[in-house]
Amino acid sequence: MYLASDNTGPVHPQVMQALTEANEGYVHGYGNDVHTEAAKSALRDLFEAPDAEVFLMPGGTASNALALGTLVQPYQAVYCSGLAHIHVDECGAPEFYTGGAKLVGVCEGDKITPEALTKALTFWNTGDVHQFDRGALSLTNTTERGNIYTLDELTALATLAHENGLFVHFDGARFANACAMLGCTPAEMSWKAGADVAVFGGTKNGCMGVEAVIFFDPDKARGLPFRRMRSGHLLSKHRYLAAQMNGYLKDGLWLELAQKANATCARLVDGLRALDVKVLTDTPANLLYFEIPLRAHDAVQAAGAMYYDMRAADAQPEDMTRGRLVVDWALEHAHVDEFLQKLKAAL
Repeated sequence: MYLASDNTGPVHPQVMQALTEANEGYVHGYGNDVHTEAAKSALRDLFEAPDAEVFLMPGGTASNALALGTLVQPYQAVYCSGLAHIHVDECGAPEFYTGGAKLVGVCEGDKITPEALTKALTFWNTGDVHQFDRGALSLTNTTERGNIYTLDELTALATLAHENGLFVHFDGARFANACAMLGCTPAEMSWKAGADVAVFGGTKNGCMGVEAVIFFDPDKARGLPFRRMRSGHLLSKHRYLAAQMNGYLKDGLWLELAQKANATCARLVDGLRALDVKVLTDTPANLLYFEIPLRAHDAVQAAGAMYYDMRAADAQPEDMTRGRLVVDWALEHAHVDEFLQKLKAAL
């Protein structure tokens, strides 16, 4: 009943096998090897972007921060949702690697609307040198609350951003889960929707630790190789990043694992609703928020369920309290069913 995070699950055997196969003999370091070239080529094919610049990173925070640092000047602003990972969960890394660019949360929730973005652009930028200049828009799909932007929603926001002189960055820690939900291609959910740069996550979906940063216009990627080195995120034994990505992409594993996680999450959602539990996520992919009395949280967690709840310090047993459940590729239906049984007893 481990529903705390998709960071906590195991590495898929196919990815482990790819690592084992790459662990033979000697190859050049720092990405100058056949494994890295193969990974870059495979990602260009997957994204239908033969001219894209591709960079492998060991984690999502570095991917987001260095991508934004490449696009945005220190005197500019990055517009994002109020719950964006770059805004609340990356310890100021985007601000640090952009040299001090301002992060502007344009809405309280996890999904930005064109109206909210227009209002923020109007309020925060008048052409006055006393305010931050416009830099970039950052969107996350799947969002931090587990919701999905449709392709039309992404395109509308990216179009509005470009019309106002902004670059567009897609944070894709759960990119695969969003693709699986939408039934679209990576190209349709990135550059065809208006992204200038997209992060393609692997760590949360069966890899040990690898993300790909993909710049669809090579000119916009200038400087990132130096930023990656200067920040300490260019791994010397780079082949082990590339091997993971190669294993992840082989035979469409990335999509298969996302579909499995999403399907298991759908089973969880159906079970919660059957118990009349309020699900707070509108379009869950593999992550959802729900609400039950605090006493029920305590009981089901005491029975062995592991997840996060958002209890207040002074919460009382009958107070309705939010919780977050995350399903990874390895979680079995039996674990979901056991969780629902424990929750039914706790309610």
